[in-house]
Amino acid sequence: MKKWVKKSLIGLGVLLIIFLLANFGLNIWLKTQLPNYIKNNTDYKVSYKTLDVDLGTGNIVSTGISVNSKNPQNINVIGLQGTIDTLKISRFGIYDVIFNKQINSSDLLLASPNLNVILARPVDHKTGKKRNPVLFENIRINNGIINIFRHTKQKFLSVEQLDLFVENLQMTEESVENKLPVVFDKYDIKGKRFFFRPDNVYALKIDKITTSNGQMSVENFRLIPLLTFAQFKRFYPQKPKLFQFDIQKMDFKDVVLKKNRVSLANADFQNPVLSVYTTHAAVKKSDKPFSYEVNLDDIRLNNATVQILKPDGNKLFFARNLNVNVNQLKLDKETMENVIPVGYKDFRFSGKDIHFSNHQDINAESIALNPKSGEMRNISIIPNGDAQGKTSMNLTAAQIAFNINKWEFLDKKLNLDVKDVLVSNVNGTIKGGTVKSDKKVNLNGIQFPIIIRKVTLKNSNVVYDKGAQPLAFNDLNATINDIELLEKANKTGMDLKIKDYFLTTKNFAYKTKFYHMSVGLLKLNKNKVQVNNFAMKPLVSRAQFIKMIPVERDLYDLTANQVTADGSWDLFSQNKFINASNVTIQGADAVIFRSKIPKDDPKEKPLYSRMLRSIKFPVTINMLDLKNSKLVYEEDTPESAGPGKLTFSNFNMNVKNLNSAKTKGKPTRVDIKINCSFMNLAPLSVNWNFDVADQRDVFTISGRTLNLPAQGINPFIRPYLHVTATGTIQEMLFNFRGNPAGLNGTFNLKHKDLKVAILDKNNREKKGVLTAIANLVVRSNSGRLPEDVKVENIPRDPTKSFFNLFWKGIESGLKKTLIGKNVDKTEESVKNTVSAVKDMKQSVKELKEEVKNKKESAPKEEKKKKGLFKGIFNKKEKPETE
Repeated sequence: MKKWVKKSLIGLGVLLIIFLLANFGLNIWLKTQLPNYIKNNTDYKVSYKTLDVDLGTGNIVSTGISVNSKNPQNINVIGLQGTIDTLKISRFGIYDVIFNKQINSSDLLLASPNLNVILARPVDHKTGKKRNPVLFENIRINNGIINIFRHTKQKFLSVEQLDLFVENLQMTEESVENKLPVVFDKYDIKGKRFFFRPDNVYALKIDKITTSNGQMSVENFRLIPLLTFAQFKRFYPQKPKLFQFDIQKMDFKDVVLKKNRVSLANADFQNPVLSVYTTHAAVKKSDKPFSYEVNLDDIRLNNATVQILKPDGNKLFFARNLNVNVNQLKLDKETMENVIPVGYKDFRFSGKDIHFSNHQDINAESIALNPKSGEMRNISIIPNGDAQGKTSMNLTAAQIAFNINKWEFLDKKLNLDVKDVLVSNVNGTIKGGTVKSDKKVNLNGIQFPIIIRKVTLKNSNVVYDKGAQPLAFNDLNATINDIELLEKANKTGMDLKIKDYFLTTKNFAYKTKFYHMSVGLLKLNKNKVQVNNFAMKPLVSRAQFIKMIPVERDLYDLTANQVTADGSWDLFSQNKFINASNVTIQGADAVIFRSKIPKDDPKEKPLYSRMLRSIKFPVTINMLDLKNSKLVYEEDTPESAGPGKLTFSNFNMNVKNLNSAKTKGKPTRVDIKINCSFMNLAPLSVNWNFDVADQRDVFTISGRTLNLPAQGINPFIRPYLHVTATGTIQEMLFNFRGNPAGLNGTFNLKHKDLKVAILDKNNREKKGVLTAIANLVVRSNSGRLPEDVKVENIPRDPTKSFFNLFWKGIESGLKKTLIGKNVDKTEESVKNTVSAVKDMKQSVKELKEEVKNKKESAPKEEKKKKGLFKGIFNKKEKPETE
């Protein structure tokens, strides 16, 4: 044997002997001196029955361990009190203990520990990064009882009958962000009466935890508030929510904690009950981005109950018997940027007794939802008065159901394509609000357009009421096809585009301050309208109406047997238009009443061409026909004895090209033809036209009537002109041209045996003198071929209507025809004659008064002589004429 080999073997042998002696000596020293060393150099008193240390492997085994703090009042170090039946440490890092003051081991076993641990007072984190003092890769605890307290002696964590195994445990240093504080590869845990108090607000209790083959089961999980809601609001005024959570049983498996990733599978929650108490504190958005990745595969909530309470204790949301099944639920930085901050492969959601309350209470008997469809049954919406002025609903509905073609996220935006929506048996009232919201809606998370291919409303009765003006839809059925929700160009909201729709309703009604409007049947689609039995009836009497209006205004009483329209129109989108080929009104009956008792309306009355031009969207009606109708106009003045009346029966009107001058390339001239029976006595025809695009608002109107008995106009002129007429108007022609400044034209009247009678203010007795004078002035016969008279420079009062100007033209023509060309001189002569008559009557009055005075002063015998005058001067005096 060579020398160097021999020396090597001897050296190795010596080292082995030294190692064995050192290991034996260390074990003797640990057994006899370690307790005293720990007692003299640490803050603890430790005793044990056995202790074995293997320097070669770093393994330590000890039994019968007892540990206690020397000074329990010292809150700067961890306090320990309790026993451990067996302690095993594998590959103990002695070097780290001596030089780094850090316990480092691959495996730790605690058998039957019964420990009370009091945590040291926390170190100020501003002083810098702190390393973990204890590092174990694998931890095993058998049948342990652990109680951990804060330095304030407040219980932090406790568990009984704890069996725990954690493989490859890693703790992240406090300064490292975007990582979980604790990660591991594998775990197994069992225990009872688990308690955890993370802060002064909540405590977490679990009756039992068990695991088997990666499957964990938790029984009676409870997150319990330690404060009443009143105390929470008082001590934590900046926190918006207080939670309470009970779960009878939950099971899940394959929990994985790696870096910033949390995942688990097959999570099943039985009978969970969640209560959330909200405060008025604002929710603060975190400036830090969400840096974790959460993957939950197959999550199920069975028979859950959820309630969210308002700050006043009333329910904001409540639901019971909730069942949720979500497959591949994902939450990460990418999903957090979507409108719905979670991703999923599939989900199922159902529940009963759903209640939500904001400014009204919304209830649903049941709800079911999945990515392809949804349904709610027996819904009710009831106002609760929490927000005055907002739009509110008092409705019930039997069913709301929908099917979805596509619901996905593209470029972090929601892309929605709805196949159909069904709403059935809606009954109740929608009350329009007076408060307009100034909040801008953020639409950045939506991929436009949103498409709804079909909406169906069945068998409903709905009233829309705004400003005490209810609009009632009875037996309402509607279908709307191909709805597109588009973002407005100015990005202030959404616009609506509809391809096709169909609506029917019976006994449609609308109520305003003065009218009740009703329709027996309404049918409407994008190409046709049908209205049957239309009526617009006053809700007040004429006397009440006059008292209620501050200025002159017409009172209408309208009916129509049927109104139909054909063409195309769009009144829903931003690009509104009406393009009707024809509109027909059958059997209309209109009574228009105006009183001159209220003050004149000082507002300017535009001509019809300007009114049509002011419509902001294109309107074209190629042909408007009013057939077999009747129009009655009644006017009342303070001096009239009842209203004057004009009647137009058998009224037929044809309007061509009614438009708003908003369609390029189409003609803008409007032609109107009217044929009717005037006062049920004579035919009347009128031709009227104007050009809507003409900013000058020029118009022409001409007409003709034949064989009108003069008595026929007495119902109009007698009540407030106190005049009646006899004779015949054989023919009347007028042809006027005008604009907003006034009217000019020609007038022709052929008449025979025309006489007038001037009445007193009560319209009872004829004033003989004035009647005689008037008939001297009026031409009773026009002759066979009367000449046209010119109607010139008739000024228009801009506060009066078009028909006021038209009547002035007729009036001027009548004066020139009946009285003569020198109308002004004739009128002055009549006035002078009337004045002379008045003077004569005044003289008679004075004479009568003088005679009366003499009669009272004369002797009785002379009164008899003057009896002759008694009958003359004691007659009843007639009213003065004007």
